[in-house]
Amino acid sequence: MKAEALFDLTGEVAIVTGASSGLGARFAQVLAANGARVMLVARRKNRLDALCERIAADGGTAIAVEADVLDRAAMLRAFDQTEAAFGTATILVNNAGAAQGVRALDMKEEEWRRILSLDLDSVFFWSQEGARRMLAAGVKGSIVNTASVLAFGVSKGVAAYAVAKAGVVQLTKALSLELAFKGVRVNAIAPGWFVTEINRAFLESAKGQEMKRTIPMGRFGNDDDLDGALLLLASRAGAYITGATIVADGGQVVALD
Repeated sequence: MKAEALFDLTGEVAIVTGASSGLGARFAQVLAANGARVMLVARRKNRLDALCERIAADGGTAIAVEADVLDRAAMLRAFDQTEAAFGTATILVNNAGAAQGVRALDMKEEEWRRILSLDLDSVFFWSQEGARRMLAAGVKGSIVNTASVLAFGVSKGVAAYAVAKAGVVQLTKALSLELAFKGVRVNAIAPGWFVTEINRAFLESAKGQEMKRTIPMGRFGNDDDLDGALLLLASRAGAYITGATIVADGGQVVALD
């Protein structure tokens, strides 16, 4: 089979959370460019609408729904609106989340709970709902979770985030074990340092440049460095892959060993 057919997502329906910027926006564009009809989910509707226009200009199909991933009613509406517009979602990308930079002894309980809720709890509940709907519709599907290199090696000031992302890796394995025989694959991507609007100032600072020197490839991730991993896990190319976490970090984890 030719690569073009192997990675083709024509006929697939995707939901991408955290799609208003950064990796989530890129994921949505890549899925749409390869044939999937995409529902964009985030809190910043104006950004989602702008992304829908860009996707349409490139020949893709996308609609948007404003939703906080921690709002269970909003989650149900997102799935309902996806089904009304496109049919059952067969691809779910759990990308929404937040980082933190507070040392453990200074962290308040509210901040700990906020990070764990956004970065781990939401992944479970959206995966649960997505899988339930796939099974009810009798379709096979793929769930792709965004983990992090910090699930495997930590640094100071990221305790809550690292714990949550390590949880995502284990959750991915647990869900894959329960859902594999039902035709739903669950995998994760663990990015290293990618420059986004949220972290650009820090990564371009002197401290950020110092961090870059610890990456064996000598650079931060580019916009397109996760495209292949996403398409592999979302498409028939990854039909026999489940429970896996693909680390895309320029060798950072290897350097930590």
